[in-house]
Amino acid sequence: MRELRFHRDLYRGECVDAAVQLYARYATLTTREEDAHWVVCVEASAPEREERIGNELANYALGLTVRDGGPR
Repeated sequence: MRELRFHRDLYRGECVDAAVQLYARYATLTTREEDAHWVVCVEASAPEREERIGNELANYALGLTVRDGGPR
């Protein structure tokens, strides 16, 4: 399992949610909220796949955040 942590000062929550929805077809994704982060856990058939999907998801969430004007 790979854990991704998205700091609330850097990412928009709705952008993280959109990335999770897009990549959910490729792995099992679970989310939770912490005081300063949104956390996404990626579970796939192999560690390499978890890493690849996690990287793509993180890049997508960042791109959406930048496109939408940055964090709030």
